[in-house]
Amino acid sequence: MTSRDSKGILAGALKDLPDPLALPECRGAFDVAISPPGSKSLANRVLLLAALAEGTSTLRNVPADADDVRVMIAALRRLGARIEAGVGAEAHVLRISGSAGTVRGGCELNLENAGTATRFLAAGAMLADGPVTVDGSERMRERPIGEQVSALRAMGVSAEFLLREGYPPVRIIPPARLEDLAGEVSFGRTASSQFISAVMLAAPFLPRGLRIRFTEPATSAEYIRMTARLLVLLGACVEGDLSALDKAGAALFIRAREQGTRGLRGFEWQIEPDASGASCFWSAAAMVPGASCLVPGLDGGSLQGDAGFVDILARMGATVERRSEGLRVLGTRTLAGIDVNMEGMPDAAMALAAIACFASGPSMIRGLRTLRVKETDRLAALARELSRTGAEVRIAGDGDGEGLHITPVNVERGVRSTRGRELVFDTYEDHRMAMALALVSLRMPGVQIRNPMCVAKTYPSFWRDWGRLVEAAGGAA
Repeated sequence: MTSRDSKGILAGALKDLPDPLALPECRGAFDVAISPPGSKSLANRVLLLAALAEGTSTLRNVPADADDVRVMIAALRRLGARIEAGVGAEAHVLRISGSAGTVRGGCELNLENAGTATRFLAAGAMLADGPVTVDGSERMRERPIGEQVSALRAMGVSAEFLLREGYPPVRIIPPARLEDLAGEVSFGRTASSQFISAVMLAAPFLPRGLRIRFTEPATSAEYIRMTARLLVLLGACVEGDLSALDKAGAALFIRAREQGTRGLRGFEWQIEPDASGASCFWSAAAMVPGASCLVPGLDGGSLQGDAGFVDILARMGATVERRSEGLRVLGTRTLAGIDVNMEGMPDAAMALAAIACFASGPSMIRGLRTLRVKETDRLAALARELSRTGAEVRIAGDGDGEGLHITPVNVERGVRSTRGRELVFDTYEDHRMAMALALVSLRMPGVQIRNPMCVAKTYPSFWRDWGRLVEAAGGAA
């Protein structure tokens, strides 16, 4: 394949990519500015709040072409929200006429493999005027939701699992009167922080608000803090110490800002760029001496915990610049190994695992138990695929400390062993796997990625941006 052919493939339409996708070698340093799409995590939170608010909301930089967000928008329309999308340059602008805290029931929602949409709408369904069935793909039917449904039942919501206890599909039957719901609910260590964020998003629309007690340290507390801060910025009242969520005994009380009212008023909001997607490009810069990558629109004030990933790269030896226009990472000749707990940013941990295979010493990445119940069992998938680089990657620890211990590959020996042969990685139809595994191609030749289209879940333009990076490095992009 010629350089021109390779460049055209990465720059082309996602649906036209070959499978597997051969990634060109990176032949030097690069200096790029990459603008990931809007954050899926933020977008699906804001979409639900806008659909429930009173009045019209305008949302900008919505990644409406990402599968998870497309699924959320379609589901909200089924629940009665009026959502108008712009065209052309305004394609990522949505105008949403809210329902003032009530959604249309009597429907079934197929949320495919969108975890945020599934959890958020299972909680939002308690505000419906009739039963709502929440279902998804075969993989979603393997992803647990029992802890969240138990919390809803404790509040007074009826719920029926239709196939297997604890897993979708589940029928949510709202109470006859929202006033009959309990005003308090408790959570321990959950399989996902999304269970907690889901009830938080519904809380301002409950007549008495909702007090959430944490009997154990909150799972992935950074995501719960993100939800709380977003609620405050959009007009809700959140009482409680967010810094205490890492300890047992914390509590939050969430209600409408004005006593005696329900919900939020319509608002205008710009979705931040996806920090999880940015982590791959920051990682790429960190592992190439002399390289740099700026991500505009992300800074120290970001709502996303993954924006703090640059601090992890700095601990490994990369240089981080906090500029007015965004966060920039510059590469180092030698990345040090690291011992770090990544519970607060498990998505970014996947890029970290990939670059740790090429560090100067071993790494221990802890706090990854929630990766077991993502789009695939990411912990097992990372160990299996990254081991093929020649690094020793094994699952270590248990419970909250479960993670990956990585002894790096001898790069010179590894390159010799892979030269002239293909290194074809499985992605398990998982977008984060595809993006993380692409990083291997910066140090090893012959890398191919199966099912490259899976990045459409959150970052449809990922391969185009990757091609820009490699082209800037003088590679065959």
